[in-house]
Amino acid sequence: MTRIESAKQGIITDEIKKVAETEGMDAEKLASHIASGITVITRNINHHIEPLGVGRGLKTKVNANIGTSKDHVSIDEELEKLAALVKYGADAVMDLSTGGPLRELRRSLIGESPISVGTVPIYEAAVKVVEERGSIVRMTADDIFEIIEVQAQEGVDFITVHCGLTMRAIERLKEDRRVLDVVSRGGSFLLEWMIYNDKENPLYENYDRLLDISKKYDMTLSLGDGLRPGCLEDATDRAQIEELLTLGELHKKAVDEGVQAMIEGPGHVPLNQVEINIKLEKELCNGAPFYVLGPLVTDIGMGYDHISAAIGGAIAGAAGADFLCYVTPSEHIRLPDVDDVIEGVVASKLAAHAADIAKGVPSAFEKDKQMARFRKKLDWNGQISLSFNPDRVQEWRAATPPSESDVCSMCADLCAIKAVERALNPKKD
Repeated sequence: MTRIESAKQGIITDEIKKVAETEGMDAEKLASHIASGITVITRNINHHIEPLGVGRGLKTKVNANIGTSKDHVSIDEELEKLAALVKYGADAVMDLSTGGPLRELRRSLIGESPISVGTVPIYEAAVKVVEERGSIVRMTADDIFEIIEVQAQEGVDFITVHCGLTMRAIERLKEDRRVLDVVSRGGSFLLEWMIYNDKENPLYENYDRLLDISKKYDMTLSLGDGLRPGCLEDATDRAQIEELLTLGELHKKAVDEGVQAMIEGPGHVPLNQVEINIKLEKELCNGAPFYVLGPLVTDIGMGYDHISAAIGGAIAGAAGADFLCYVTPSEHIRLPDVDDVIEGVVASKLAAHAADIAKGVPSAFEKDKQMARFRKKLDWNGQISLSFNPDRVQEWRAATPPSESDVCSMCADLCAIKAVERALNPKKD
């Protein structure tokens, strides 16, 4: 039985107990959430890792994307990125590789990763078809599903599949032309194939086949937003909502068949539309876990897009988004290096933490309360231990030694905390 099937029968598995304990949630409540499709546990039966819970009432999770391109291939470097993102607290990793020995790289990541691993199978399918037949438009449904089966068997925990990009959605896109029509790479592959072949999206048309594979491995579907907005001007338009409506229907069908599914979301969204986007997804998609890219709240943050995404991610998380896909400083410019990965993870973790405080997650606020007490006591080791990047804090403190060992170099002997302590609690002779 799959997790959903077990949960529907009221079976509280060890896996559910473990996630419930980690999250501070009642196990029976968690099981009911899984049964109804508003929470997922992203772990393939062939991947032996700690189970990750994503959904209602749980802490906001963070995913980090890595992967090669045709112009830059290094398995060692990707494994170094994996080690870094795990160290700095990412909850999941997605392999978006499109260059080099794709299967060797993916198997290495799955073997080394102690956290959930996701992929976008159409990337490998497209690369393979281009190499063998010269063009994406010569791809077949079997090409896609054979790759999905292979990746599921290898232990991939969740896959992005752009099932909601239908012929109807493309017509909507044509009627209401955007500034940036489609920025999703997987979405662009399918759109080109559909228009050239004048056929429906094979992932939508053969959705039952997709469910059968996912069910066999208890692999979670991440129903991708091929029409996510790539700029603020295109946000929350008819094409995006058309696709979202379809994703809601597909999510319900997945849950009915015992398959876990999340919904992917935008993208580039103005600050004042972020909460609306979250509420729309929750309403139209049966409360399904929402996995958002950022969202980025400005288009002009090149070099600092991790900050733009963290702003949007904090608001999205507070409004109910469950899973934040990080954005690195090198977004829109180049493949991220290890330092970019660290910056992206830390920024997204900050956003998720801020969202959890707003959501009232007890364990989140406790850390902030403890940090205030460490600062009151000028306990630097305590402060460093609670920071998102202890190495950086330690390095910066060591680089600028203060005049007194228990203060920082900004205030030195004019430390506000020490001055107030002297005034409020004078020492008696």
